[in-house]
Amino acid sequence: MSDPLADSYYRASANGFGPQPGLKGPHSCDLCVIGGGFTGLSAALAAAEAGMSVILLEAETIGFGASGRNGGQLIPGLRWSLGELIATFGPERAKAIFALALTARDSVHSRVARHAIACDLSPGHLEAAHKPAHFEEMCREAELRRNVLGDETLEIITPDAMAQHVGTDRYHGGVLDRSGGHFHPLNYALGLARACLAAGVQIFEQSRVTGLQPEGKVEVRTAAGQVSAAHAVIACDSGTGAVMPSLGSYTVPIMNYNIATVPLPPALAEAILPSNVAVADSRFVLNYYRLSADRRLIFGGGEKYSQNPPADIAAFVRPHMARLFPALGQVSIDFAWGGAVPVTANRLPHFGRRGNCFFAHGFSGHGALLTTLAGELIAEALTGSADRFDLLAGLPHRRFPGGRVLQRPLATMGLILFAMRDRL
Repeated sequence: MSDPLADSYYRASANGFGPQPGLKGPHSCDLCVIGGGFTGLSAALAAAEAGMSVILLEAETIGFGASGRNGGQLIPGLRWSLGELIATFGPERAKAIFALALTARDSVHSRVARHAIACDLSPGHLEAAHKPAHFEEMCREAELRRNVLGDETLEIITPDAMAQHVGTDRYHGGVLDRSGGHFHPLNYALGLARACLAAGVQIFEQSRVTGLQPEGKVEVRTAAGQVSAAHAVIACDSGTGAVMPSLGSYTVPIMNYNIATVPLPPALAEAILPSNVAVADSRFVLNYYRLSADRRLIFGGGEKYSQNPPADIAAFVRPHMARLFPALGQVSIDFAWGGAVPVTANRLPHFGRRGNCFFAHGFSGHGALLTTLAGELIAEALTGSADRFDLLAGLPHRRFPGGRVLQRPLATMGLILFAMRDRL
C-alpha cells in the first residue's frame, strides 16, 4: 500500500479478493470507469447488466480510498434537510430531490441481497442532538418528512429515552432512522467488485490514469496502456481533480480519522450501544461511532484541516471517545487510520458531465449510501433516461474561491469558524 492511512480494521478483516492485473496496451469498450470505489463499481456493474462492455481502472486496489476507510455509517438523505431544500428550491423540486436521495438506501440493500455480499449490514442510524436547539430542529424535520413525503421511518427519541440506544448523558435527544444503519464498507466494495467480474466487467488495478481526452471518442491513458471508449465515468471523489483538473476546485478535502478498539466485553458493548445502532451527533465537526460485528467500537471524531496526519492517530481521536464514554478511556486501540473526505461549498454532491464523461463527487460525508445510487443513475443516463441523473446534476454548485494558491486556506478558515460555533 502506498498510503499508510489505509492500514485499517477493514483491511485486516476484509473478505478475500484476488489481485487484478494492471492495464497494458490498447483496449476498447463502451464505458471506461475511472475509480474502484462505490460510485465506480456501482456504475460499472449497472452498465454491464444493461449490456455495455465495461473496463474499470483503479489507481491502487479496489476500495483503497474513502469507500474502504469510512465509518461505515449508512445515513439516508442529504446533508441538507428537506426543510432547507424546500426553502431553496420550492416544495415540488425539493420533494423530488429528497425522495430520490432516499432511494439510495434501497440501492445498497438490493445489491447486498442480490449478490449475497457479506458486509455485516445492520439496521438503525441515530442522529444525536448536541444542543437542545438541534433536537427541536430534528423534531420539526421529522414532522415535515412525515407530512410531505409520507416518511414514517423516523422515530423521535426524547432525552430521557436516549439511554435505550446510547450509553452517555451528553445528548439532548435525537432522531432514529430505522431505514439507515451501518456496514463493513470495504467488504461491500469487494462484494460489488466480485459482482462486476461476474457481469463481465474487466477490472484493472494499479492502473493510475495519467491522461484523459473527454470530447468525442474518449481516450484514457495510464503509464502502460490506454482505453478508447464511447463514454467514461470519473468516480475518484478526492482524486477527481487529478483526472480532470477543471473539477478540482469544486471540493476541498477534510482529513478524517477513525479508531477501532479491541473487541469489547459483551456487557460493556451493550452498555455503550444497547440497540446496536450507528450514531452521529449534530456537531459541525461531528463524532460518529458504531459497533463492528466483533464488538469493537469504531469511532471517528475531531477536526484536522491539514493534509498531514497526526503523529499518533489513536491519541488524536481517543479524547473525543473518552469524553462520551469514560469507561473506554484506557481501552486498547488495535487500529487507527484515516483519509480525505471531499466536501463541496454547499455540502451537496456534485454531479454532471464534461464532454462524454460523467462524474459524481463531493458527497461531503454522506457517501456510503449516495455513491451506489450515483453509479446507478449514471448507468441509467447512459442506457435509458437521464431524468433522475439530471435532477441531481441540476443542484447549484460553485468553486471554492482563491484559486490554486488560496483555495484551501480560505476554505479552512471558514471550516474553523463553523467548528468554533460548537465550542461556543
